[in-house]
Amino acid sequence: MILRTRPLTDTSLIVHWLTPDHGRLATVAKGARSAKSPFRGKLDLFYLADFSFARSRRSDLHALREVVLRAPHETLRRDMVLLRQAAYASMLIEQATETETPLPEIYALMTEFLATLCRQPPHILTVFAFEAHLLDLLGLRPDLQQARLSVEAKRLLRGLWDEDLPAISPPQLAPGQRTEIAAFLHDRLVDHLGRPPKGRGALFES
Repeated sequence: MILRTRPLTDTSLIVHWLTPDHGRLATVAKGARSAKSPFRGKLDLFYLADFSFARSRRSDLHALREVVLRAPHETLRRDMVLLRQAAYASMLIEQATETETPLPEIYALMTEFLATLCRQPPHILTVFAFEAHLLDLLGLRPDLQQARLSVEAKRLLRGLWDEDLPAISPPQLAPGQRTEIAAFLHDRLVDHLGRPPKGRGALFES
């Protein structure tokens, strides 16, 4: 899965991937920006693809060889709110994980998250579910029994952890519940990661 791209030269790209076996890694796609490149149309944000690469012995930038596009997640490009939520999840994974460390469960979570975004209208509870599941996978699941939360907020949070991401059907959230859950997850992220990624606050403006 492509988490991020950026130009390297006038013709080449750096592509940041999330993979189950190699974790997060970066590749150089030589000539990818040229009109006749075999990579053209295959390298964009949140594309799901099979790819091969040649490992560099001198740096953490490896040479991209081949790409076979599997899923472009086109729905994300038609809705700015969905795209913003996907970008936030990507930044959160980058902040919470080390490079080139196997991340099969986190890869599966991100894959499920993008599929969920493409399947239903944007809802902030989907982001809350992603944050909750990521904390759990990192071994940072908080003890709700000790949390200073309302009974309803605890019930909703338990539901997020007890359900697989694709099975979550977002209910209507009262403004107070949304604020309470957002603040609780924010504080847990700050406790363990130092700060949440930039842009989290903008998710609540939608």
